[in-house]
Amino acid sequence: MSTHNVFFSTLACILFLCSCSTEYFNQTEGNMPSKNDILNIKQGMTQEQVRNILGSPSAVSSLDKRTWIYMNSTIKRMAFFTPEELERNVVAIEFSPDGKVKKLIQLTKENGKDIVISRDSTPVMGTDPTFMEKYFGGVGYLPIEPTTTNNGL
Repeated sequence: MSTHNVFFSTLACILFLCSCSTEYFNQTEGNMPSKNDILNIKQGMTQEQVRNILGSPSAVSSLDKRTWIYMNSTIKRMAFFTPEELERNVVAIEFSPDGKVKKLIQLTKENGKDIVISRDSTPVMGTDPTFMEKYFGGVGYLPIEPTTTNNGL
């Protein structure tokens, strides 16, 4: 290898390493009301009163529609590395069937649980080759397929 190639290879490696960012930034996502606003929520208040104080919720529970959720999180991001969650706040307000505040729950990152995503998959019926396709598919067997001219008959 010539010194010319070694020089340019070394220069390319140095430029590549210098271009990697060591800067990180914190990103805050979500809609979290102030602590004073949360303290103003009292048992027995209506949904409209809560909306006037806290604003619209970040999410509404899909199971019963009577639980409003306000949440935010602060995430540290740096280049291509996995983001790290620094802080998480959740306020859940449960309403009774008549629309009055029943319970207020506050949670933080320390109260939360990490959820492991399952890598299992569900088999799809009809994707496995049939006996005829498997053993005779390569020797001239062509399955009959429905056409649009005879509506599959």
